[in-house]
Amino acid sequence: MREVVLTEQQLRELEDIYEKLQQEYARVATTLDFSCSGCPDNCCDSYFLHHTYVEWAHLWRGIKQLAPERRMAIRARAKTYLGQCTKELLAGRRPQVMCPLNEDGLCVVYGHRLLVCRTHGVPATMTRPDGQTLRFPGCFRCQEIVEGLGEQAPHVARTPLLTRLVLLENELLNNKRHLLPRVKMTIAEMLVQGPPTLPRFRSYCDETILL
Repeated sequence: MREVVLTEQQLRELEDIYEKLQQEYARVATTLDFSCSGCPDNCCDSYFLHHTYVEWAHLWRGIKQLAPERRMAIRARAKTYLGQCTKELLAGRRPQVMCPLNEDGLCVVYGHRLLVCRTHGVPATMTRPDGQTLRFPGCFRCQEIVEGLGEQAPHVARTPLLTRLVLLENELLNNKRHLLPRVKMTIAEMLVQGPPTLPRFRSYCDETILL
């Protein structure tokens, strides 16, 4: 097994995707006069599953910059988080547990937070490969602002940025994404499991096998 590590070029591409996303977020938030300031809620207790090795690897770039003692404390919180989420899921409820990366209301690896963390709050859309468009209404505070606007509400169009993310994912995985286990993990699972690793490949003529 080998650890998945972003090259400098791949890192720049991911950071540009994030920058474009944040510009879109700011555009929509400004148009709606939306702000998180003074909100009684905290988006960091929202339950999300993440799906790319690229973001998993980038998250761990941030984790590795922390002191060892702090990393241990975060992973301990991550294990507690997973236990709490398991109980909620078994009871048929969607978990609402504070992210283990949140300390005193702030993300300890803010510059390495994942795409969903960066776009949650304002309305967004995403078009699937089958042509179906999914609409995300935003947080409860934003839903109050856009109530009655329907499809006319300003929103972040995620599809172009997600397309770039998929292309980057394919490059990172040497176009062997179809041979690898799919990522479907919470941030806590990424923390407990450690940095992403991949099996080594060996090619025989036209066949590729996992070692």
